[in-house]
Amino acid sequence: MAETISFAHDTATGTVPLDITYERRGAGAPVVLLHGIAHHWQAWEPVLSILAAEREVIAVDLPGFGASAPLPAGVGYDLGGVVPVLAQLFRELGVERPHVVGNSLGGLLALELGRTGHARTVTALSPAGFWTEAERRYGFGVLRVMYRSARAMSDPFVARVAQTAAGRAALVGAVYARPGKRAPERVVAEARAMREGAGFTPSLAAGRAVRFADDLPDIPVTIAWGTADRVLLPQQGLRAKRVIPGARLIRLPRCGHVPMNDDPALVSRVILDATAPATSAAPVTGTATATATGRVADGAGALSSAP
Repeated sequence: MAETISFAHDTATGTVPLDITYERRGAGAPVVLLHGIAHHWQAWEPVLSILAAEREVIAVDLPGFGASAPLPAGVGYDLGGVVPVLAQLFRELGVERPHVVGNSLGGLLALELGRTGHARTVTALSPAGFWTEAERRYGFGVLRVMYRSARAMSDPFVARVAQTAAGRAALVGAVYARPGKRAPERVVAEARAMREGAGFTPSLAAGRAVRFADDLPDIPVTIAWGTADRVLLPQQGLRAKRVIPGARLIRLPRCGHVPMNDDPALVSRVILDATAPATSAAPVTGTATATATGRVADGAGALSSAP
């Protein structure tokens, strides 16, 4: 059952209260899971049980999303505001410098946590911040359409539409390559999370100026991208590899922007491999292809031929 932790957070202008909700399962090396913009910790439900069999997993509702309270006045939704909050959350939960896994916005936050010394390893699934300006405008446009649609629809309406595979495709096909696999009740909950996400507009505004441009040479980094990502296009993975040459770049065949639901076994295998003890010792170089059986194989497969 999800819990909420309350703590005081020091800022340049004073101390502010924070309330963060999280789900904690399993035992072993701690792995923190960070969802994408306008989502909630339940985005990780398809992989939680698999991961919890071998790791302690902590799935977090980012501030202003899910059941977590919005950030108080004076704390921004940019990297400089959110990353210190997450770093303190780790300390409050007793998991300083955990493995950090993130999707989309969560992937960008995971990389910044690694850059600032708060992560043991980083696994980023379609992370934000490696776009061109045209790609950013396109991706943000997709998200804005989803946000406006969610705000225009009631839960009963979403529930009716989500009863069919075609309806689920219309509602969440932008983020899942296989939307028919998403349970109707999850689609309803996701629409509600997007509609009520107080952090959506300020996070999107903060993201306009973001470009992740720093190497992370001192920790292992895995970057995985769905080949059917329709929000952050797959060629951005190649750009990420150029920024972080020591990262392992992995293709996720037939997976969309939120790949955990499209292929839970595959995404779980990527995360477990990336957070294994041998991996934690040193960065892994090269490009890999994640296979349909869940095995991550070294290879030369590229995400896209585009630059």
